[in-house]
Amino acid sequence: MPYNEAKEHAPGRLHAIFVDPYSAFDNAATERLLHLRVATEALILGPMRHGSLVLRVIHGWENGSFAPAALCHSDYRPRSLAALRQVADDFRQAFERQQPLPRDTTSLLAEPLEQAIAAAEASGQALDEETRTIPARWPAFKQGLTLYTFFKVYHRLTYSEDDPYRSIYCQTPGGPCEIHEFHLEEGEFAVVTPREGDGGDSMLLLHESQLASVLTLLEDSARK
Repeated sequence: MPYNEAKEHAPGRLHAIFVDPYSAFDNAATERLLHLRVATEALILGPMRHGSLVLRVIHGWENGSFAPAALCHSDYRPRSLAALRQVADDFRQAFERQQPLPRDTTSLLAEPLEQAIAAAEASGQALDEETRTIPARWPAFKQGLTLYTFFKVYHRLTYSEDDPYRSIYCQTPGGPCEIHEFHLEEGEFAVVTPREGDGGDSMLLLHESQLASVLTLLEDSARK
């Protein structure tokens, strides 16, 4: 049974701001930095000022690994750049002191994957070991495409990506969302937002190694 819970390169809210968001952030784009300031204001700084931004910092995958259970995260609700700077400092100090990085107890992939597999099997769907363990096979069962979509986002944020921008539509258990993914000289991050016109929180998602870079980007954008 095919599932269509997600679609990459889907039009999103930045398409209402830029004629072509896919070229707006390219290094060769005219007024690229202006485009970046406009995007960060709309997706990050604005929601942060209104108290509707969640910061999710991921870590745990390294040396090419991508086991769902190894992916860790820590969530925050910064209401200012100073609060975001404190998070960056906490991670930096933990790294320098060789202490465990901050992490929440909930699972981003492993537990939701187990639940989706259990639900599929409870409905009578037989899943072989490859479908259970190979991410590209997850779209074979309900909510698997959503999990695979976020898996790819986490993987690209951990191990980098060539495309400067990507817009994704995704139907999550909490409702539909847009994922705006950036891989720039200034930093790599994604922003998960409600669809245009819907209420709810936005989420700034990044790897812990990008905290300082993205903070600098946001501080530069806020000063303009």
